[in-house]
Amino acid sequence: MHEPFENTREDFSSDAPSTGELDLEARQALRRVAGVASTELEDVTDAEYRRLRLERVVLVGVWTEGTIEDAENSLDELAQLAETAGSEVVDGLIQRRSKPDAGTFIGSGKVKELKDAVEALGADTVIADGELSPGQLIALEKAVNVKVIDRTALILDIFAQHAKSAEGKAQVELAQLQYLLPRLRGWGDAMSRQGGSNGGVGLRGPGETKLETDRRRIRAKVAKLRRELAKLTVTRETKRDSRTRNRVPGVAIAGYTNAGKSSLLNALTGAGILVQDALFATLDTSTRRSRTAEGREYTVTDTVGFVRHLPHQLVEAFRSTLEEVAESDLVVHVIDGSHPDPLGQAEAVREVLAEVGAEEIPELVVVNKLDLVDPDTMLQLRSDWPDAVFVSAHSGEGIDKLRDAIEQALPQPDTELTVCIPYVRGDLVSRLRSRGEVLTTEHRGDGTVITARVDDRLAGELRAFVLEKD
Repeated sequence: MHEPFENTREDFSSDAPSTGELDLEARQALRRVAGVASTELEDVTDAEYRRLRLERVVLVGVWTEGTIEDAENSLDELAQLAETAGSEVVDGLIQRRSKPDAGTFIGSGKVKELKDAVEALGADTVIADGELSPGQLIALEKAVNVKVIDRTALILDIFAQHAKSAEGKAQVELAQLQYLLPRLRGWGDAMSRQGGSNGGVGLRGPGETKLETDRRRIRAKVAKLRRELAKLTVTRETKRDSRTRNRVPGVAIAGYTNAGKSSLLNALTGAGILVQDALFATLDTSTRRSRTAEGREYTVTDTVGFVRHLPHQLVEAFRSTLEEVAESDLVVHVIDGSHPDPLGQAEAVREVLAEVGAEEIPELVVVNKLDLVDPDTMLQLRSDWPDAVFVSAHSGEGIDKLRDAIEQALPQPDTELTVCIPYVRGDLVSRLRSRGEVLTTEHRGDGTVITARVDDRLAGELRAFVLEKD
């Protein structure tokens, strides 16, 4: 297995710590402390969401299609996810199969090899590079005698650690419960006590199993979370409607996790949000206002990062957040130029964009981390994306070109008009510059003559000052 690539960087520095720096300091102060390695399987319940005690872990993947490099890149990414969650990766195994084993995900021979590796290395957790069925999870756990989780559970655990806002926490909890519900299992015979007349000696009578109780409570909690998210969605839609009503163009920054989206938002707007060389470092969307060279306002929104096989529970739970992309006027698709498989990452991002209805939004491809790309790779990247903007959020190279490209790609207002605005109405001039595209400006004795393109609503406000063409 290849060693996971490292892109250690600090994109912004100043005398006073930014909000992002304070968030990073707090997160590092709460890093998990590795405990004593153990190969004893604790009797835990899925009703407690199989609390992930990720310390020393062994990774296992099934290579079903593509090249061996694709399989190794996928396992490298799983290693980065595990390290982001606070664990230490001690080994990784890949098995070539036409499809995963229906019983234990990997074949019986590989299960024996996996168990030997776990015992030899003192690992206490196995992470599968895929989503395991409830039966596969239980069977593999019994076979290796340590806790087993899958890629989906790992990503959900990272989201739970990194969510900060009320909406983000509710979205993650909803996704966790949706993942957990079909995977509930009992504590052996003690959990299978059925009530009713056919229950057997000592088991007759009213009642329900603990499993049924857990399921009922989870369904009630899911319903409550959906109601809470619906209320938060109304607030988000109100803000979006306000921007739409004022015809402020919206730019959404989307891309693979750790491609540098937050760094670009900081570089473009000075937002000062959290920047960390880790997968899914930021989950909560951040929106900032920016202006074109002519003074026209537009918003820039940093969205949650995507990943291959992003759990469908997360896509569903974060749908209201991802709709920020679908409602935008321009998608700035950020690609990590230093990654071994940027084309694969770009394809994974576009799959999620299509799932949320954003595939028709104009796209501006931005290849980031230019400072980490060697000349040969750069030639290949320019061949793959000839129309892309190449930048380095770390060094600032190409940021001005990116601003120009965004300004050129913003939608143009519909109505062109020439107005003469009295000097006492400076508020109208300011509004025209922020919401319209100024073409020419001339100062006369009776006011400022401006030719501009504006939206229909602003054109109505300026109707009294329109100059008739000769």
